[in-house]
Amino acid sequence: MAEQEGIALVDLDENGVDRAFRADVLDGLSAKQKAIPARWLYDDAGSDLFEDITQIPEYYPTRAETEILTDRRSEFAAKIAPGCAVVEFGSGSSVKTPLLLKAIAPAAYVPLDISGGFLREAAQDLAAKFPGLPVYPVEADFMRTVDLPAEVAATPKLGFFPGSTIGNMVPRTAVDLLRSMRETLGEGAQLLIGMDLVKGRDILEAAYDDAAGVTAEFNLNLARRINRELDGDIPTEKLRHIARWNDDFARIEMHLEANEAIAFSVAGQEFSMRSGETIHTENSHKFTRRSSKLLLEAGGWTPQKRWLDSGKRFSLLLAEATEPRKAP
Repeated sequence: MAEQEGIALVDLDENGVDRAFRADVLDGLSAKQKAIPARWLYDDAGSDLFEDITQIPEYYPTRAETEILTDRRSEFAAKIAPGCAVVEFGSGSSVKTPLLLKAIAPAAYVPLDISGGFLREAAQDLAAKFPGLPVYPVEADFMRTVDLPAEVAATPKLGFFPGSTIGNMVPRTAVDLLRSMRETLGEGAQLLIGMDLVKGRDILEAAYDDAAGVTAEFNLNLARRINRELDGDIPTEKLRHIARWNDDFARIEMHLEANEAIAFSVAGQEFSMRSGETIHTENSHKFTRRSSKLLLEAGGWTPQKRWLDSGKRFSLLLAEATEPRKAP
């Protein structure tokens, strides 16, 4: 086992505040439709809450994707280049990762995550489960191109992006991310990516607004994080979580809605919200066979194989980096 402490690539100011977080929050709260990028939901507390979400009865994606990873392992071994370095984007607790690692016997594992403490703890746990596997955690915002550790520079790469996290992004951002992934992984790389499927409104809305209120706590934690890290005084008790299906865009939207008119400050700037006004905090786009293929190709990846769970609720797709072309 070869493990390092991690490569910190997050840009902090002199007070230890993530500059990108502050900029996104202030810009988002100043917009006509207030909105904050979904990646900021995942501080250590948010990451813990998301792991709780994966266990609730209504949230099917984790179970469906785990089924695919378990039942199709021999097919992964046949399709994925042997001796590769698995680079997981937004690794979180890496709970699905052992299923993939057991199936393909990689040369190294490189988890990337913006939540540094959560990342290192998960990397240590995984390294203990695979004592012969080099593990190189990298603390970074994977929305941008990442410089990978020198130890895997010459190793073939497999990007791993499970959980349909790609669905959190609007199409142009998703395409930009796929292109930056291709840049991070290099020529000849492969990508194994999860994409949730379009299905009935009732199933989708319940998955993002569970009866126990775990997803509500996850969403509200963003406001609490803003208060903690950006010297905010958002009255979180006057916000409520809502999740709704937007059929025009084939996505579930999560919002924080003001129950009454409120005023607050963040990082020295003043803001207000009318009763019923919302902060848009997350999109979860759902895909068809055609839309998933189109998105991958737009991002510089050529689909090779598509797997579904037994309930046909979720898909895992394997793609390879498309060779650059100067003409159609």
